[in-house]
This record gives sequence, C-alpha cells and structure tokens, in this order.
Amino acid sequence: MRRGTFVRWGVPIAAAAVIGAAIGAGPVIAAVSGEPVLPERSAQQLLADAVAATGKDGGIPPMSGTVQQTASLGLPALPQTGSASPLSLLSGSHEVKVWYGAADKLRVAFPTQLNETNLILNGGQAWYWDSATNTATKLTIKPEAGPGHATPVPRPTELTPPQLAERLLAGADEHTAVRVINTAEVAGRPVYQLVLSPKDESSLVQEVRIALDGETYVPLQVQVYAKGSAEPAFQLGFTQVTFTPPAAENFTFTPPAGAKVEEQTIGADQGFGEHAEERAEKAHDVAGDLKVVGEGWSAVAVVPFSMADQAAKPAETPEGSGERFGGGGGDPAALLDSVLKSATPVSGTWGSGKLIKTKLVTALLTDDGRLLVGAVTPEEITKAAGTK
Repeated sequence: MRRGTFVRWGVPIAAAAVIGAAIGAGPVIAAVSGEPVLPERSAQQLLADAVAATGKDGGIPPMSGTVQQTASLGLPALPQTGSASPLSLLSGSHEVKVWYGAADKLRVAFPTQLNETNLILNGGQAWYWDSATNTATKLTIKPEAGPGHATPVPRPTELTPPQLAERLLAGADEHTAVRVINTAEVAGRPVYQLVLSPKDESSLVQEVRIALDGETYVPLQVQVYAKGSAEPAFQLGFTQVTFTPPAAENFTFTPPAGAKVEEQTIGADQGFGEHAEERAEKAHDVAGDLKVVGEGWSAVAVVPFSMADQAAKPAETPEGSGERFGGGGGDPAALLDSVLKSATPVSGTWGSGKLIKTKLVTALLTDDGRLLVGAVTPEEITKAAGTK
C-alpha cells in the first residue's frame, strides 16, 4: 500500500488534468490583498506552474532545509518506540534535515537528542548511517514494483512537503473541490495556498492546504484540517529552506573508523534489515487481499486482520529491521493493547467489533477477522463493514 519513496519528489503531470476537471467552470483567483503580495494566479495556473517546476530534468530545484512535522490526531497514549519508528511520528513534533541536489542526490538526517540517523543517496551509491549502533549500511535499491493505492490522509513515511503534496494532488479527482485562498509565508518565503476540500460529507477531512513557493512553486507546507478543528490535525512544512545547490560533501559518506559496515538490498518503498524479504512477501500478500469500498475521500480499505496473530508477534530489536529506518518498531502486543483500550464496542447486521476514531481516521476491527480503515465517519465505516 505504500508508494512514496525519498527520491519521488514531484507533482505528477497527470495531476494537472485530473484536478483541472475537479475545479469546475471558471478560474479561482489567488487573493493578493494580504501580505505578502504575489501576482494573481488561478488554481489551474498554479497547478501548471507546480508541474512545470517539478517536471524539469532532475526534478525540483536544488534545495536544502529543515522540515517539521506536527501531528495531533487525538490518538490514545502509545507505547514508547524507537526514534526511527513510523509509530513515533503519529504524535507530537519531529524534525528532519533535507539536502536535495538532483534526482539521484539526496540526504535526509533524523537528529535526536543523543544520536542521529542519515540516509544518503549519491548516484548509484546509497548509505544508511545509525550513530546509536555505530552501524553503516551500504544499500542496493531495487526498482519499485508498482504504485499502491493512494489514500487521502498522511502516512508517517512521507517526510517532506513535496513528497506528501505529490500524493495528495495525485489522489484528487471529481470528488475534490479545489480553490486558492490568501497568500501567506512559510519559512520566510511568500507562498500561494492551494486548498483541496472533500465534496463527500462523510469524510473527516475538512480541507487540505498546500503552500506553493511564490517563486519556484515547490510545495513548502501541507496542512490537513479535521472537521470541527481550527488548528491542523497534521502539518508538514519547512521551517527553514534555501534554494541553492547543497555542497558536494553533503552527499558523500565514509564509514567512521571502528564502525560496523553491512550491506543490504531493499525495495524502493520498503524498509530494510534482515527481515526485509519476509516483510516484502507479507506486504505482497496483504496487497492481494486488499479491498476498497467507496471512492475518493470516503474510500475505506478492508484487509484481513487477526488480533491474535498480531499480538503473538515478537517485538523486533535494533539488530533486526524494526528499529531501522522504515521499520515497524515497538511491541505489536503493547500497541494493540494501548489502542484497543480506547476502542468502542459496536455491532450491526454486519456483525460486531471494536471501533477506534481519531480526528482524521476511523478504524474498525471486526470479530470476523477484518480491519477497515478510512478518513470517514463511524457511520460510513460500519456501512462499509456490511459490504461483502
């Protein structure tokens, strides 16, 4: 189901045509009455500008900066996990540092209080460095097997505004209303604000705001607002950004003396570690069993799920893949126990189960072995449970 990777940073050309149809008749002009003042651009023009900016040879312009992610989804208290775990990104604030030189030159650093992890891509060479374990892993990346199913809510694996904006724009269709609102500032730069709003009332999402740089049209910030909330439930944006080529040394890496050096082969949108092949096979099986009920923002994903099987899985250790970048991390049994404590028992003609609702996502774990997840109301997800 995961389709984003670190090197896929752009708005697909197809998005312009798809969203253009969603905008409807008549352009919506960007307001210029506020500060900063930018030239008037319609939603169609801004989409074309973004496509042109990211469609050049080498992708988006060279840049570097600091990205901050803030999540306030209303989740129950979660068990502690490793700093690199996607689970840790579901609450609180987190920062990553990014250097982008070209399509084949990228560095992403995950600083913590006591250590740092780095992913460095430079031409045909890739390295993952973990200072906590003093381990340097030389990576061979397999081509991506193919696109997955896009859902209209953020995923922890999307760590940059361009990366997240790409999927949100690609997922917009006739179910989405698109407009432009007042200009603003992000990381000290003037931006246009493109707003995507679900037409379906059953969606928990009020709107998604994508801030496009006023000069380069590169997405600098994505904010997702839940219905009834004045503040974004999820925000991913640059706090500092520079559109100049990063120094060459940012993309070079030599393992420090005494470091443990390993070699791994990974899929383009998978984690890595000694269990990578096992996880890839499991992901393939799950994708084959995936069923989607509904369309657009009201789509609900349905997959087989056994709570007993999940609780029986042992926690992965730093020596395995769970604590590596992209790994699951944490104890599945502890996570299930923590989340299910806040679940509400529900039943209907479809059967019975446990319902978990956050600001942006509703999940239903049925007693007959299904997991339903969507950015929809509880009524919509229980309705989907009755669709066989």
